[in-house]
Amino acid sequence: MKLLSSRQSLMVICGVVVCLLAACSSRPRGPIPVEDRVAGQSSARPPQKVQPQAARPSAPVATSSPVSMGPAMAGSENAGKPGFYSVRPGDTLTKIALEHGQAWRDIAKWNGMDNPNVIEVDQVLRVAPPVVEAAAIKQTKPLAAQTQVSTPSASISPPSTTTAPANISDDGMAFSWPHPGPVLTGFDEAKNKGLDLAGKAGDPVLAAADGKVVYSGSGLRGYGNLIILKHNNTYLTAYAHNQTLLVKEDQTVTKGQRIAEMGNSDADRVKLHFEIRKQGKPVDPAKLLPARP
Repeated sequence: MKLLSSRQSLMVICGVVVCLLAACSSRPRGPIPVEDRVAGQSSARPPQKVQPQAARPSAPVATSSPVSMGPAMAGSENAGKPGFYSVRPGDTLTKIALEHGQAWRDIAKWNGMDNPNVIEVDQVLRVAPPVVEAAAIKQTKPLAAQTQVSTPSASISPPSTTTAPANISDDGMAFSWPHPGPVLTGFDEAKNKGLDLAGKAGDPVLAAADGKVVYSGSGLRGYGNLIILKHNNTYLTAYAHNQTLLVKEDQTVTKGQRIAEMGNSDADRVKLHFEIRKQGKPVDPAKLLPARP
């Protein structure tokens, strides 16, 4: 065998290298096609472009969505205004009337209430006379006075004040003791909104001043059988824990009239709980009652 010269050997090696490079350059770049083999046939599937995976949403976060409260309660636009009151838990119309110095029937009328036994928390109630009504009263009083005037001297004469051994209120009211019994518990605005008077079951309970019965019943918790009298636009008096009630609502009574009999209804002993309220706020009755001997 004839040996190749070194030059010829170099040329052969170079040729082999060129062939290898040519073979490599003819191979397609990128991902190698995937072959599908179905029923003995082979077909090249084009490379698939990989899409980035979308971020998976996290678990829902609980949020407090606004709670639908339904239509606004009638009168809610008056909440917080003078002469109006927003009902609180535990309120009754009788309690509201007592605390605002009004008759419950008047409050029911001012608010057009069909059933005064049904009130709702946050319901806004008018607890003062409507402005139109109050204005009409102011205009009517001078006219009524003029129609009764017969002579100039009569129009100048001031109304006579009744002489009574009592402390006179700022609007001329003179109260008397509703019962002669001793005082068990004095006035305390936070703990006792009136005076507690001792006595025996069946003792007479007397009206402390002329007035009109605006409540007679047992619907106010803590008071038992209760009488409330309205004396004018400023003052109410309340008589609680009675055994028997002797007057009815809308009845007119006179000072010293027997309106109830003493008892222990909703109380731990026989006693009369007596309150004087000025524009619904409890005041110390001892400051408006005559001094005892």
